[in-house]
Parts: sequence; structure tokens; C-alpha cells
Amino acid sequence: VPKEKLIMAGSGCESTQATIQMTLEMAKSGADAVLVVTPSYYKGKMTSSALVHHYIKVADHSPVPVVLYSVPANTGLDLPVDAIITLSQHPNIVGLKDSGGDITRIGLIIHKTKQSGFQILAGSAGFLLAGYSVGAVGGVCALANVLGAQVCELERLCINNHWQEAQELQHRLIEPNTAVTRKFGIPGLKQAMEWFGFHGGFCRSPLLPLTEQEINELR
Repeated sequence: VPKEKLIMAGSGCESTQATIQMTLEMAKSGADAVLVVTPSYYKGKMTSSALVHHYIKVADHSPVPVVLYSVPANTGLDLPVDAIITLSQHPNIVGLKDSGGDITRIGLIIHKTKQSGFQILAGSAGFLLAGYSVGAVGGVCALANVLGAQVCELERLCINNHWQEAQELQHRLIEPNTAVTRKFGIPGLKQAMEWFGFHGGFCRSPLLPLTEQEINELR
């Protein structure tokens, strides 16, 4: 990767100790920042206090900046707003990737953390424009693995206040984004990457490849 590009590597595990170890390994391998998903296996005990304690321990040990990651569709757990506000004060916690898609929540977090220089990233191309409209600074979008140029164009339109064109492009991206995330998931994303000349490859078990019917529908 060119030196002017940043690499943010996922290092979230189910235990604090394992997350710290993975974070140290990612930093040692050259990552510029780490993305730490909420631990969730015992989600009934993943209270604000438990999550704040977890992230502070990780951030204290991490040699690179930490980005929080809330993805309730996969974890069944929304990182609570009060926890995010508390964690935004930590000097080594620099932002949040929010994949929940609740724009009122994202707007509230931006409002409550704006004094600390905390940054919000939209976790999906499906609500990237909405994220920008309430103050997000960017996105981490699965669809960019396939339609990278179009997702970057949407970013350009938003930051240059070309909202009508941005709205039209956002509308066109919603359905393909849903196809390679919620509907067909990782197998769909990998298949689409193959069609666009990238290396998608096979999914790891237990994820299954698409059926012929699913491939036709995705196409």
C-alpha cells in the first residue's frame, strides 16, 4: 500500500486480553489504526460499564489509535451512546464506525462528542449520504469493494455540497448495497467482486457459496 494511505485493521475479539494481543500484533504489522468491534457473546452482561472498561484497557495498551465499531446486525448489540460519549474523551480513541444506520443516533453522537475531535464513519454505503448530512466524516462501506469509484464519487458530491446529484447517486446505490450486505452477504460480495475483475474467492465455512438461483438474482 502506498505510504500516504492509511490502513485500519480489525482487532476486536471476545475478550479484552485477546483484543489487546491482536491490537499489538496489528500495530506491529504496520496498521495505522485498529477497528475494535464490540465483544458480544455474553451480550446480557455487555453493559455500558463493561464496554467502557474493555475499550479503555485496549486503548491504554494500543500503540495506534483505536476506532470503536458498533454493528448490531452481526453482534445483536448497539454500543450505548453514553458509553461512546465517555470513550470519546480518551486520547487514543479517535472515532466510531457505526453500522446500525440509525441517523438520529449518529447525529446525537456527533453533537455530543464534537468538542473532543471525535469522528464518525458511516458503516454502510446505504446511508452514506445521510451520514454526511449529519456530520460524519467518511464511511467504511462493503460496497466499495465492488463499486469503489461510485462510493468515492458519492463522497465527493457530499463534501462539495452537490446534494441533488448526491441524492440521485445514493438512491442508485441502495439496492446493490443491500444485495452484497444484508441479502446475499459475504458470498454475494465475493461473487460481485469476481464479476468486476477483483479477487473475491471463496468464503470460509460455515458460509456457503451462492446457489445458481441466487447468482442469477444477484446478477
